[in-house]
Amino acid sequence: MIESTVHWSKDVVFGEDLSQARRHRTPVVVSVFRDLARAALHPAGWANIASGRRAHTRPEAILTLHGIP
Repeated sequence: MIESTVHWSKDVVFGEDLSQARRHRTPVVVSVFRDLARAALHPAGWANIASGRRAHTRPEAILTLHGIP
């Protein structure tokens, strides 16, 4: 269940499978940032990662999410 949920979120919300076609380290690094975004949004109460991403597109909102004034 957890594996399916994480994979679905990374594939559908972040489009990760589309970025895996490249053979550089960039997709791996971007995947880490996607994991960090998911890890920050869940404790903040966002059950829907896609809507959480859309709500945190401004730098001020991202800093607030991480508790930085």
